[in-house]
Amino acid sequence: MYLPSHVALLGSVVVATCLAGCSSDSKKKVAPKPYVPTDNVLTHRGGVFRQQWAMDRLWEDGKAEVATYAATRVVDGEPRQFEHTQITVKEEFNQHYNVKTDDYQRKDNFPVMKVNQFCAIPTDSYPYHFLTSLFFRRDQPAMLHKLTTSSQEWCGNTFKAITDDGLQYTQAYNSYWDGQGAGRRQLRREVLFEDALPYTLRSLRFAPNLSFTSPIYELQQTSQANVPVLYQARIRVEEALTTDAPQPAWRVIVALAPQKQNVYWFAKEYPNLLLRQTTWDGRTLSLKQVRRYATGPKLRLPLGPLIR
Repeated sequence: MYLPSHVALLGSVVVATCLAGCSSDSKKKVAPKPYVPTDNVLTHRGGVFRQQWAMDRLWEDGKAEVATYAATRVVDGEPRQFEHTQITVKEEFNQHYNVKTDDYQRKDNFPVMKVNQFCAIPTDSYPYHFLTSLFFRRDQPAMLHKLTTSSQEWCGNTFKAITDDGLQYTQAYNSYWDGQGAGRRQLRREVLFEDALPYTLRSLRFAPNLSFTSPIYELQQTSQANVPVLYQARIRVEEALTTDAPQPAWRVIVALAPQKQNVYWFAKEYPNLLLRQTTWDGRTLSLKQVRRYATGPKLRLPLGPLIR
């Protein structure tokens, strides 16, 4: 088809302009910037957390700290009495599988602190079981490396896993609740987790009137897999009353939100064991005993194979 010269010329200009524009757009695309850790309250060297807290040689003795608590939790609308066990131990992870390694000669091994929280809660109808495993790089007691938590009862079971990819946390979940099912979501990084506070707060640079703020994700040890609430919490340290704890202790108040306050009591003597806990939703812990057990391929306690 014949086109007048001025029309052909205009078409050429349009095509050239489009090509130039496409080329310009492609040049504007830049690769994502690599993640650079911020010097926030959780990672600041010399800040409120002792980054080397877990580097003490106590954790090199090949034993796990097993703390047993008399506990209360509101389940099905009623406070239930039960035993809560918290196990803290040093392990070697490998980067390839991001789990405890069986080969200590691997090049990608790195040390972590594992905290297992286990409980079986009896009710009038049927028991509830919870197991939460938290992992922290040994020199980062405030920054969660990995979390898995599961619940089992007669209605079903729910599983959640949170992992750190260096940019953010990824949560994978599988829930029996309608509207939840299975899925994945991204969570903010450089935050605290309520489940981790019994471990993380042990590493504070305890001092009277120490106070700071930090975002904290709500408790994950539940049967639900909703989008977790992120609180902007105020944390404050004070001397504990002698009547509040069986030994000299620090009292740590965590104000998650108005009318939502948790309180934790930690021994002043290292390793700053959690002695007591009360939370806004009716959960309580009171230390009954603490023991140390030798570990191996499987840690076997008197009650059976609780953890690997």
